[in-house]
Amino acid sequence: MDKKNLEGMVDKAKGKAKEIGGVATDNRDWEAEGKLDQVKGKVKEGLGNLRQGIKKTLDDLDSNKGENP
Repeated sequence: MDKKNLEGMVDKAKGKAKEIGGVATDNRDWEAEGKLDQVKGKVKEGLGNLRQGIKKTLDDLDSNKGENP
């Protein structure tokens, strides 16, 4: 798991907690902050997945280098 994936998961969890707290206390600003944090978390997870995919592709290319002269 990439560091960005982990950061994204944490941001999503914090955002969900803020959103629920905002709904429970009728605080629309806090609710909106929570939704924004969740979106940021999803973006970070996406970046982490992209980084993992690039790293895997580069590793595959590097390991196949000697197979096809």
